[in-house]
Amino acid sequence: MLKDSRIFVAGADTMIGSALVRELRRQGYQHVVDARPNLTDRTEVESFFAAEQPEYVFMAAGRSGGIAANQKYPADLMLDNLLAQNHVITAAHNQRVARMLFLASSCSYPRDAPQPMQTSSLFTGPVEPTNEGYAVAKLSGITLCKAFRQQYGDRFIAGIPANSFGPEDDFSPEDSHVVSALMLKMYEAKTAGRPSVEIWGSGAARREFIFVDDLANACIFVMNHYEGADPINIGSGDDVSIRELATLIREVADYGGDLEFDTRKPDGMPLKSLDSTVLQELGWRPQTTLRAGLAITYDWFLTHQAERTRSLELAHVR
Repeated sequence: MLKDSRIFVAGADTMIGSALVRELRRQGYQHVVDARPNLTDRTEVESFFAAEQPEYVFMAAGRSGGIAANQKYPADLMLDNLLAQNHVITAAHNQRVARMLFLASSCSYPRDAPQPMQTSSLFTGPVEPTNEGYAVAKLSGITLCKAFRQQYGDRFIAGIPANSFGPEDDFSPEDSHVVSALMLKMYEAKTAGRPSVEIWGSGAARREFIFVDDLANACIFVMNHYEGADPINIGSGDDVSIRELATLIREVADYGGDLEFDTRKPDGMPLKSLDSTVLQELGWRPQTTLRAGLAITYDWFLTHQAERTRSLELAHVR
């Protein structure tokens, strides 16, 4: 990408998309298209691409959520992702964009894939049942990128990021992922003076996390340096147990209560760790430790929680 290339981040209102916009501008890219068409509307997407004519596209859109959201809204999550990615990928082909990076998910891997997970394991077994609809939608996106590359020669890349977290994450009780969910629980318990926090699962499941600013930097690096037809893993290289993660968040939130694990709730996949050797051999490494990323994220959460509280108070006064 040149500094004056026209770049579209599909999903700029998501955590990853907003981080991509920030990082692109920080690196001096001058024409990041600042528009947010309804990606589930084919006509609107086609009109947008025809008018804006982006040269490079980052596909970071599509609803997502943790285990609770995936169990409660499997059809909504699957359909939203299928519609958005199909429309964007097709429009990118029709407008002959120079390159596109489609972001899938580590949920795309089979539940029992050998660890750390390599892209050769994709499609070799059933995915984790607790997020099947979302995972199958992402697998469809990977396949569609490959199909356009095979049939038309489109330079479409599929990237598979580790579990991301950071500013602009979803902190709602219903749709949050594990990091934001735990931060919200610790904050509310500390504020209310509760002696303990209940956490889903045994705490033994292990996950690899990547701070969203590092992920955005890696996506731009991949766009500029990766030419392969196969998907590429985008990970930090380190995994922790949910128990270890919860302990770190308890420290960051300065919460003194106990952690109680509800083993009646599902753990999800026992381990999700990515083999990011290809990315590392190209020369990319993360810059943010897990604890540092958690501290930045919690500070962002506290700031926006305070703003939300003030807004509610003002609305009540009016």
